[in-house]
Amino acid sequence: MTNPELAWAFLQQLVVILLAAQLFGYLAKFIGQPRVVGEMIAGVVLGPSLLGLFWPQLQQSIFVADTMPMLYTGAQIGVGLYMFLVGLEFNTFLFRQQARSAIGVSLAGMIVPFIVGALLCLWLLGQPGLFAADISFANAALFMGAAIAITAFPMLARIIYERKLAGTALGTLALAAGAIDDAAAWVVLAVVLASFGGGAVLAIKAVIGGLIYAAFMLTKARGWLQPLADKADKTGVLTQPVFLLVLLLWALSAYAMEWVGLHAVFGGFLLGIAMPRGKMSEIVSARLSKITVFLLLPMFFTYSGLKTQLDVLGSWQVFSTALIILAASVFAKGVACWAAARIGGADNRTAMAVGALMNSRGLMELIIINIALSYGVIQQGLFSIMVLMAIVTTLMATPLFQLVYGRHMAKTAPAAAAQDINPTALKAG
Repeated sequence: MTNPELAWAFLQQLVVILLAAQLFGYLAKFIGQPRVVGEMIAGVVLGPSLLGLFWPQLQQSIFVADTMPMLYTGAQIGVGLYMFLVGLEFNTFLFRQQARSAIGVSLAGMIVPFIVGALLCLWLLGQPGLFAADISFANAALFMGAAIAITAFPMLARIIYERKLAGTALGTLALAAGAIDDAAAWVVLAVVLASFGGGAVLAIKAVIGGLIYAAFMLTKARGWLQPLADKADKTGVLTQPVFLLVLLLWALSAYAMEWVGLHAVFGGFLLGIAMPRGKMSEIVSARLSKITVFLLLPMFFTYSGLKTQLDVLGSWQVFSTALIILAASVFAKGVACWAAARIGGADNRTAMAVGALMNSRGLMELIIINIALSYGVIQQGLFSIMVLMAIVTTLMATPLFQLVYGRHMAKTAPAAAAQDINPTALKAG
């Protein structure tokens, strides 16, 4: 295809992607679900699982192969910026304040999924089309544990903010436990990516390089950025050169993590955490959130959907595998967090709400499995199964939370308890 033809084809699919994301996002909100659920489903609908199944010629004419690198680039920029926004919204004060009280829930939310993941891999490694042929049991078990343990932290934070639970025992417990769980899951994924097919030297380089860079970002970089943040707090504005500097730092952070052998999303997330809180971070978040959430993330959902082939579930063997993974994931995460909260002294209603919130995986799951697929850790069959698991557990979260805690919460949660958690960048869930 010529360059003008490529541009036309890409703009055509961009129109389709945006319309589908808005339509399914609206339908999701209409039935009481977060927009992210609809956008995730829209990506699957546009792929071979639905549009390609019933109208293959139409699907192939819209998503032509030559434009896939362009779509992939937009998707990676979108998910990188999104993780940066997640880092900006990461409440470090709340994390430090509640880390000790949430340690039991977070440990249960990590240990049990990793045990269940290891047990599943004893069986899954013998199934064709799931893991890479040369993957070790340790790497497979670590990946499954991380994929089961991950929590849709941005979606969790948004639910807690919207329900005015940020200052309650439930809200602080769930947020701190979710933050610890996700941090551990990302660290484990980094180890898997670094060691898979790369040998011990590359793994050590990735782990040590990542630790050094994280320490640098959370100390030196934060200190260097603080004067700019102080100036923004005084003037109430963020100049274009400072905003450009932030974007440059984001690109450099993403590149640094790729260079040491980790994924670019880690760089964006670390920069977001390192950014001083205040007017500067609020303005950066406001400027980036809309284009990230409404334009770039739908490209990521669609790119994921184009690689999702739910027709593989037509085989009873694969479908039963999907059901077992789904049931094991829900049990390992939800029940473990509920039990830990109960042991920690929470009443049954609060413990059930914690289990419901922590069991949602959302976009964070899609990011993990897309990275694993691109690195060759998993194959198409397991990717499709995990997409289904991400959608189902995300669909479950809001109605289950509403069922076990919603009405009680409406009567008891004080509106004044809501803390300063900006929901703008969390709309993607």
